Amino acid sequence: MTRLPIEPVLPDLAAAIARHGSAVLHAPPGAGKTTRVPQFLLETDAVSGRIVMLEPRRVAARAAAERLAALLGEPPGRQVGYRMRGETVPGARIEVVTDGVLTRMIQTDPELSGVGCVIFDEFHERGLQADLGLALTLELRDALRPDLKLLVMSATLDTGPVSALLGDAPIVVAEGRSFPVETRWLDQPVSKANARRKGAFETAVADLVEMAISETEGGVLVFLPGQGEIRRVSALLSKRLSSDVAVQELYGRLRLEAQRAALKPLREKRKLVLATSIAETSLTIPDIRVVIDGGQARRARFDPGSGMSRLVTEKVTRAEADQRRGRAGRVYEGWCYRLWTKGEEGALGAFPPPEIASADLAGLVLELAVWGAREPENLGFLTPPPKPAFEEAQGLLRRLGALDRAGLVTEEGRALARLPVHPRLGHMLRTAAKTGGLDIACDLAALLENRDPLNTGSADLLSRLNALRASRPEDTADPRLLAAIRDEAKRLRQLVTSRPAADPPSPGGLLSFAYPDRIAKRRAGEQARFLLSGGKGAVAKAGEPLGSAPFLVAADLDGDPREARIRRALPVTEAEIRALHAHALSRVRICEWSRRERSVIARERLMLGAIALDDRRWMDAPDEAVGEAMLDGIRDLGLDALPWTPQSRRLAGRVEWLRAKELDDLPDFSDAGLMADLDRWLLPSLAGIRRADQLSQVDLLAALETRLGWQARQVLDRLAPERITAPTGIRLPVDYADYPPSVSVRVQELFGLKEHPVIGPDRIPVLLHLLSPAQRPIQTTADLPGFWRSSYADVRKDLRGRYPKHPWPEDPASAEPTRRTKPRTS
Repeated sequence: MTRLPIEPVLPDLAAAIARHGSAVLHAPPGAGKTTRVPQFLLETDAVSGRIVMLEPRRVAARAAAERLAALLGEPPGRQVGYRMRGETVPGARIEVVTDGVLTRMIQTDPELSGVGCVIFDEFHERGLQADLGLALTLELRDALRPDLKLLVMSATLDTGPVSALLGDAPIVVAEGRSFPVETRWLDQPVSKANARRKGAFETAVADLVEMAISETEGGVLVFLPGQGEIRRVSALLSKRLSSDVAVQELYGRLRLEAQRAALKPLREKRKLVLATSIAETSLTIPDIRVVIDGGQARRARFDPGSGMSRLVTEKVTRAEADQRRGRAGRVYEGWCYRLWTKGEEGALGAFPPPEIASADLAGLVLELAVWGAREPENLGFLTPPPKPAFEEAQGLLRRLGALDRAGLVTEEGRALARLPVHPRLGHMLRTAAKTGGLDIACDLAALLENRDPLNTGSADLLSRLNALRASRPEDTADPRLLAAIRDEAKRLRQLVTSRPAADPPSPGGLLSFAYPDRIAKRRAGEQARFLLSGGKGAVAKAGEPLGSAPFLVAADLDGDPREARIRRALPVTEAEIRALHAHALSRVRICEWSRRERSVIARERLMLGAIALDDRRWMDAPDEAVGEAMLDGIRDLGLDALPWTPQSRRLAGRVEWLRAKELDDLPDFSDAGLMADLDRWLLPSLAGIRRADQLSQVDLLAALETRLGWQARQVLDRLAPERITAPTGIRLPVDYADYPPSVSVRVQELFGLKEHPVIGPDRIPVLLHLLSPAQRPIQTTADLPGFWRSSYADVRKDLRGRYPKHPWPEDPASAEPTRRTKPRTS
């Protein structure tokens, strides 16, 4: 075998593993770590027992095992084997597994009997299962297998934190690439306006491919974010490229024969491989000398608030771009074309985010519960799982019966963990085994675990089920994918034991076992909008036949936090919902304020989560409940909705004025104080009140006086009286809105008054607004005796001629007031 760049450091790596028990290997793309390290460790007896090497992708795992076996001159199944979901080829000395398989191996055999070393290859991808597998492996080594060797390998990983996690494990670095790679960038950025046009990205990639083919030689590897982009770019290139270029596709769910064809060299034509990020790591595609990087990566983002995941397309990170670039230098010197400018490269992130930071954690939480760890802090995670997503996953698993209230795994949870599907789908399979309909449930699980086999645009899963069972599916179906889904469904049937049932649930009823929080009820209105039992909203696209269904179960939504679009669903009847989810139904009596109706509504509802299956008027709602709801209405409408009179306003003003004098024995009559205490002082006055327009019936003054109380009322009347009495006997209202409190009064009412009126505990003068007999302002004074002595003479001289019928004594302080027979109390 040609000497690989990894060779010089292999002795140091073996020594580090033997001495410390673990190591971190940093080797650039193309160094040969996947191919040479496991073989070297066995050749030198650095490891006793089998080697289990973890690969994050199925294609890479199979290809690595086949390459290792070929170097030993034998087919897989002797010394080298591989294991992944649905496919196992045993190996006596080396076993290449996918990350989920490693977790199952550990859960089944916590000592990993017979295994001498576990290698985590391409760990920089930071897959959720890889992080979990490393955490479990570290714990089992500490507790049961101190002799177990661990090796973490990567080309673009930040090795420091990994070394620390492994107990300051030695870091071994392999320098250099096999062959140099020339990097070429765009001369100018793709304009944002052009980038937003439909198909602009695929067109730009196709243009770059044409340029690269004309300027270079050898095979070409194009990195695209997903299968859809691969197909669109392929369609464009089929019209542009000559017949001597063979276009091939490579992605995770591609049939095995096509994957292997993409990995084999071509002799007669020039190879052009359109691939997802699956081709970034572990795979050596022969005769590739040119890499074209579209600069995009597709990642899953999970929103704990909605309980939904969505795929987002983001810019690649510098680490991912470097990893992709390395594909061009594995066998010859090469070229790397990047769909961005050199100046834009500085804005790229350093490393891709770990999947654990943004993924649905239901599977991880279940595995931890089976392991006996309720809190992730107790395990060695390189990146701890986010608490909101962790708690959301725990809540889902409780609803599925996989965890008890204390967070401990149940027998149902253990059974779900053994099934190679998401816990939701596992719960559907196990429930269908009891209720009937297991065959359809297995078909549904296989469909939902794979990409869509139809290209119809409809969200109705029933058409997929029909295509899966039809001998001749419609033209829009992918026959190879349908065959793979049938095989997956068949494997699932072999894992679950069922019993016959006379009346099995409908497909929608079966799906509701997996998604009890996504049972949806159509909202009123023309648009196909739904309310999910989990409380979120969803909408079907225009023209979708499912949009008219009164109830449905949404298996796939786009994750929009405001109103998710339904991508896969099945109809279900209300009767079936009631029958299948009777344990989750609750009868709720609701008495609440309706802002829209501006009244209290009292309803009796049969609820499944957030949706009402039955809604009727609560005829005998208690007065107290109605009153409490009406209080919420007043909080919504504000205190101004109450029937304030001048008297009630003056009462509140007097109290607040006196409270400002630091008298603590008075209740708070400010707007905030009154609002905070509504239930204590206003509730008794709301009997029979249900609507905003009935609030005028409330005796607000009586309610405020009750709030004040008898003792406080005595203090108030003494220190802040509502009125003061003039010498004529008239009672004058005091306005406490301003400072100092004021009284408006005709000057004739004050004849005979020698002392100025005072008020409050500090005996401050009341501000007198003196008025003419015609109620026009004359003067304002806080010193009435001074006014009598000074300004009054001028006022008398000015007004006596205009108002000759009214008295104008020369000495008003000594004048005899004219008593009213019936004092006016305006």
